Parts: sequence; structure tokens; C-alpha cells
Amino acid sequence: IYSRLDQRSLSVLASAHQGQPLPKTLSVMEGTPQVQGMHTIIRLMRLLIEHALSFLPLKVSVETPQGSIDEGKRLSGKRVRLCVSILRAGETMEQALMVVCKDIRLGKILIQTNHDTGEPELHYLRLPKDISEDYVILMDSTVSTGAAALMAVRVLLDHDVQEDKIFLLSLLMAEMGVHSVAYAFPKVLIITTAVDKNVNDEYHIIPGIGNFGDRYFGTDAPSDWYESDEGMDY
Repeated sequence: IYSRLDQRSLSVLASAHQGQPLPKTLSVMEGTPQVQGMHTIIRLMRLLIEHALSFLPLKVSVETPQGSIDEGKRLSGKRVRLCVSILRAGETMEQALMVVCKDIRLGKILIQTNHDTGEPELHYLRLPKDISEDYVILMDSTVSTGAAALMAVRVLLDHDVQEDKIFLLSLLMAEMGVHSVAYAFPKVLIITTAVDKNVNDEYHIIPGIGNFGDRYFGTDAPSDWYESDEGMDY
């Protein structure tokens, strides 16, 4: 390849244009606050998932080439096999998860509020078969009151997942949501990057990060449309 490039004088062409203005056919994406924030958020998601994996029972005895026995860490049969995203914003964490756990199975759950009763309702569920022995990562971008997370945990328990094998991951949680989940399901491991103190009358975390789904996808949801996972958790 390199010899052919030399034959075509491409290396000469590349050096010949050094110091000249860039061509008009070049378009450089603007470093908007959304783009800059995306870089930070994606990295933060990976760190959060890596931190969650550290709570798995990974200890294993390893025999070294010298014949000694040492304690190591390895994902074995008791490994994370399932991740469930609470749609829509929980789905934003899937790509970061797939980078860390390439062979993990994915499930999805959609929970929305009933505006007549004010209660969360299950609208969509997709789970793989035979998940009773899995460690399950339940992902939601933000958790305010925790109502959607509570329903999602109940769904997993109804599918015979053990409570102490459920990890609830969120980028940001409110104290109310943390206490609600911990009180209802004391064996569920709650993992987040930050906890804010307050939730306002519209169930937004204060100070919070706004509507995470809209910020991530660059959309603007109508004010009367609330999904369970976008900084508007119930």
C-alpha cells in the first residue's frame, strides 16, 4: 500500500499543501454545549457502569505459572447477563454499557404516568427468557420520586429475578427517590453519580439536569407529555 502511495506521489501532495488554508469542502462540526456535554455524559456513563460491575462477586482463585494460588477477579457463571432500560432516557446508557459488557442481553420497559390517577403505568415490556438467575442492571438516566423505578423492580421480581441481584443505575437521583427505593426494596443496590436534595411540584429534580432525554436527543417534548425516565420520574 505504501509503495503504491509513493508511486502516485500522494505523500508529496500531502506535504505540498502544508500551511495552506483548509479547503472550502471541509465542514467542521461546531462545538456546541450539547456536543461538549455529550462527551462528558458518555464518559460518565461508562464510569458509572464500571463502578457497578465492581460490586459483582468476581473473586476467583487463580493458579499462576509459578504454581502458586492467588485471588483474582473474573466474570464467571454469576455474571451480569441482562440490562433493562427504562425508556426513553434509560436507553441512552445502552451504548456505554455495550462497550463495557459486549455480550450482555438487553431488555426494555416503558412506564408512563396516568394523568387521571397520577400513578405510573406499564405500557411496554420486552425481556429475554430465563432471567431468574441473572444479575440485572436496571438503568434510568434520572430518578426523582422513584415511582417508575419501583414499578420496574416489581416487574423484575415478578419474573423471578432475585432482589439482591438487581442493580439500579442512574446518572442523577433525588433523595426522595433513593429513600423510596431503599425502603421498598432494601436489597436492591442503588448506584448513581450524584444525589440532589429536592423535587419540585412537577417532579423535576432540583437543581437537577433538566429533561435528560430531550437534552441527549436534542428534542423538545411537549409540556404535557412526561415519560418516566427523563428527570420527570414520579
